[in-house]
Amino acid sequence: MCYGQQQRSFSGDENLTPSRPSRSAVDNAAAVENLRGRLAETEARLAQARAREAELSRRLEEMKRFVSVMEILETYLKRRFREQRDDVVRLLSPLTHS
Repeated sequence: MCYGQQQRSFSGDENLTPSRPSRSAVDNAAAVENLRGRLAETEARLAQARAREAELSRRLEEMKRFVSVMEILETYLKRRFREQRDDVVRLLSPLTHS
């Protein structure tokens, strides 16, 4: 009798065992799909971030060129101002000494 109960109990476990893997397979499939979706979202966000980084890098280089041009203009204008100031000083110099 004990042997029969164990056998029934054992055969009952066998009936449950196949449903566990199938349920686990369903859970695994759902988890895989979930991870695939999250990966796709992450890859999309990464692509957007890379595009944004490329745009910002382009704008930064443009600003650097602009600043360089402004520095060149500033240097030129300072030199021209000094030259003109010196010319005015030279022109007015004889008048003040005479």
